[in-house]
Amino acid sequence: MYEELFSPTVQHTLELIGIFVFAISGALLAVRKNFDVFGIAVLAEVTALGGGLFRDLVIGAVPPAAFTDLGYFITPLLATVLVFFLHPHVERLQTGVNIFDAAGLGLFCVAGTTKAYDYGLGLTASACLGLATAVGGGVLRDVLANEVPSLLRWDRDLYAVPAIVGSTMVALCIRYEALTPFTIALAVITAFVLRLLALRFHWRAPRAWNRRSTVMEGE
Repeated sequence: MYEELFSPTVQHTLELIGIFVFAISGALLAVRKNFDVFGIAVLAEVTALGGGLFRDLVIGAVPPAAFTDLGYFITPLLATVLVFFLHPHVERLQTGVNIFDAAGLGLFCVAGTTKAYDYGLGLTASACLGLATAVGGGVLRDVLANEVPSLLRWDRDLYAVPAIVGSTMVALCIRYEALTPFTIALAVITAFVLRLLALRFHWRAPRAWNRRSTVMEGE
């Protein structure tokens, strides 16, 4: 369905851009963790491709696209080279990286939802896999770097929620036969803008109601 609405060239280009930006975030974390060049490359690859790989395995799209398209594999390596040599400059461009990361989040949650539906999943399951496509690589990145996934930390700006909103919008459009290039773009932009607003205003998900904890706020 997603493939029918956009030309293969446009779709492939957008996916490579998203992969590249996600790979940069993984490579930067590896540099902060003092990983060697192999570790940087591994974290870049996992961050960029992990969510899509998980989705393809769940829906039975095998071999996964990450293993059939050389561009998917090479793009994170290019991000690795960039960060390896220029990471101080890339760090200073963090605002720009965040903007592209938000765009990748919006794109991947939408593409993941439509691909899952095309492979026969129901609307709810498709939306869940859209979310997994968008955030799965980041979760794997944090686990490999021995950190609590940002997705689960209360002190991180909203990340999963924008992806959930984008995936849900697509699922509803499919349900009411309103999926068009315009509504797809609207879902991507909505997730993108919500993520940027969360970064700008530090929106965070609520914690347990009437919480009583001995854990310090900064822990």
